[in-house]
Amino acid sequence: MTAVHHRHATVAGHRLFYREAGPAEAPTIVLLHGFPTSSHMYRHLIPALADRYHVIAPDYLGAGASDAPSVEEFGYTFDALAELTLGLLDQLGLTRFALYIQDFGAPVGLRIATANPDRVTAIVTQNGNAYVEGLGEGLPQKLAAGTLTGDDLRAMVTLEATKAQYLDGSPDPELVSPDVWIHDQALLDRPGAAEIQMALLADYHHNIGLYPKFHEYFRTSRVPVLAVWGGNDEIFIADGARAYARDLPDAEIHLLDAGHFALETQLDTIAGYIRGFLGRVLR
Repeated sequence: MTAVHHRHATVAGHRLFYREAGPAEAPTIVLLHGFPTSSHMYRHLIPALADRYHVIAPDYLGAGASDAPSVEEFGYTFDALAELTLGLLDQLGLTRFALYIQDFGAPVGLRIATANPDRVTAIVTQNGNAYVEGLGEGLPQKLAAGTLTGDDLRAMVTLEATKAQYLDGSPDPELVSPDVWIHDQALLDRPGAAEIQMALLADYHHNIGLYPKFHEYFRTSRVPVLAVWGGNDEIFIADGARAYARDLPDAEIHLLDAGHFALETQLDTIAGYIRGFLGRVLR
């Protein structure tokens, strides 16, 4: 059984939670979670990588077991999440690391990468979008345009929406444990928690304006990229994975028979791709 430590660090006056496993001297991979979950989404991936890699999986401020000041007390933006997450990595003394980005993890991680290109050794993107081609129809388009209504935002933090993110696109929904959406919704239903996530959803459109900067980073850094993508995702669609090859011709792209949270049904496949990829590109 892999030893996974559950720890906290104080960054800029905020207590941030993170999971840590694997040899401290091994190459580090940082797992950045999506919405509406937390580092809990990596509970199975961490031990699948920790024999060979030093694995860090933080909870953003306002998520999981991290502090959650109210929206009146803290301005929740993706700029702020990236700054605090980088502050945590700095405090842990991590000067070089690979990134795993999913959903919200993409704008957080790519902000860190563009500001610190020499520190990022590789990127694994699992439905972590960075291209307009990757935006699905309906709510994802409104999310990107910043035109979500109050009703849209409230609908996105309901149990129905949380459950749908896990089940939509899964070829066999019975393989997805209900524990995952029950866990996430319980955290969303805490006082003030839904308002935090709605503030971030309302801020999401600012990420689209950074896409050209992200693309320039890809072209100039030639960072190794592995895309392991739930090809049935209706939020960040398969064209978002394919688009990485435009700026990174050597990007390794795999479309899986899975939805948005592909780890729930494709853990072994994804872990295998990651281990092979990092084994080739990290020296």
